[in-house]
Amino acid sequence: MLNINTSFSRRIVPWLALGGLVVLAFMVVAPFLAPIAWAGVLAYATWPVAERIRRWCNNKDTIAACLATALLALTLFLPLIWLIWLAQQELVHLYPALQAFLANPPPVPDTLRKIPWLGDWLIHQQASLIANPQGASSVIKAWLAAHTADLSTLAGGLGKSFAKMIFVVVILFFFFRDGTRIMRELRHVLERFIGAHIHDYLHAAGTTTRAVVYGILLTALVQGVVAGLGYWVAGLSSPVMFGVLTMILALIPFGTPLAWGSAGLLLLLQGETGAAIGVWIWGAAIVSQLDNVLRPLFISSISPIPFLLVLFGVLGGLLAFGLVGLFIGPIVLSVVWAVWRKWTAHLDEEIIVN
Repeated sequence: MLNINTSFSRRIVPWLALGGLVVLAFMVVAPFLAPIAWAGVLAYATWPVAERIRRWCNNKDTIAACLATALLALTLFLPLIWLIWLAQQELVHLYPALQAFLANPPPVPDTLRKIPWLGDWLIHQQASLIANPQGASSVIKAWLAAHTADLSTLAGGLGKSFAKMIFVVVILFFFFRDGTRIMRELRHVLERFIGAHIHDYLHAAGTTTRAVVYGILLTALVQGVVAGLGYWVAGLSSPVMFGVLTMILALIPFGTPLAWGSAGLLLLLQGETGAAIGVWIWGAAIVSQLDNVLRPLFISSISPIPFLLVLFGVLGGLLAFGLVGLFIGPIVLSVVWAVWRKWTAHLDEEIIVN
């Protein structure tokens, strides 16, 4: 009886110690999970470019990782700085345009006058602005004064996001330098616990992940370009900035109306009523509909993943993990789907053999 208890203790104590170490390691790494996830997504999406740089550097991992990280950092930060500068320029012109709109609101177009309820409401709002132009300004100033704390919180959040981006760049360097070794060791460990089928599972998961990441990114890119062309034709002062904004919001399902709706509102404030209506029609009929066509097309061209699964992954990932969940959610569900398909395929093979 003593030998049985001793043998059991020898088996359970190492596992308890390992579990405790895993919990402690998770507590230490938890604040950096979001930067690690972002770095993982970016490293995976840009891995072919990093491999070309490594071959160009004669397989010198450290030098290649430095160049790949610097290139990706420039790709991330330069557009961000440019967008901030453009936004500042737009805000400088936006306030006078808003004042001019409040002082002399444009007439309601006949096409909008004929719409039930909406036409009457717009006519009433126009009359109110003409009768009391200072009333709307007072409401806006009161709202800004009441939400000063929220604006301060937003500014603090932007600072934290910038610090996280710095961490992402640092982590990217190590992923580029040691990514091959990390994946090789991960395969060995998983093969020890799961068996030889893990290679098939990882291949299916990798294909599925690539389909989801590239499908989401390519769809957002096309929507941003198409929207930017519409903004340019409509005469918007910053079509490129709003096109990039549309591309960013296109990563979120049903997020593009926020971009083309704001662009149309800006044109309306500038007195370009026809152009504003054109932007809204272009956004609703073309830009937003591209998501329903291109995303399933891009994803299914690489891996046959149900679009509903991708939709649930994006929305659920966004709620569970924040912005990085836009990629983590679909990847998790898609990997589960790929592993399930591979597992059922192996079961079918075993049934046929037996």
